[in-house]
Amino acid sequence: MSTTQSDRLRGLIEPLVRAEDLDLEEIEVSRAGRRGLLRIVVDSDEGVELDACAELSRAISAKLDETDAMGDGEYVLEVSSPGADRPLSEHRHYVRATGRLVKLQLAEGGELVTRVLAVDEDGIDTEVPGVKGRKATARRVEFAEIAKARVEIEFNRKDKKEEEA
Repeated sequence: MSTTQSDRLRGLIEPLVRAEDLDLEEIEVSRAGRRGLLRIVVDSDEGVELDACAELSRAISAKLDETDAMGDGEYVLEVSSPGADRPLSEHRHYVRATGRLVKLQLAEGGELVTRVLAVDEDGIDTEVPGVKGRKATARRVEFAEIAKARVEIEFNRKDKKEEEA
């Protein structure tokens, strides 16, 4: 996607996303056969429900119909939330991962699977789960030490709502 098209699409779409109290995470334009594919990924601190994606999709579609931002050809519009295994790349991603288990690829090499307890401007406070009956240990990880990060999917993890009940 050209920078001009990307900037133009962002300018058209971002106000619609913000109006729904969502964050615009990604805009991707690609080809799907003879059609174009416009994929928009949105998120929020509370997550994104399917109804919100559908409503936003209708608003974006109407806005794009008013312009030639996607050109004259046919295209498919997809509006979705990020997958559970989305990379953590922004400060807000780490904040949203508080309480979750994450896998960190460390800049110095090696990896660390740990639970995010708190996030500040410089890094994260974590708890490394104990193995084979050992106690969990606290560990501070600065953002500068992290090469890549991704949420680990836990099938037996209690939902926040379950914990509050």
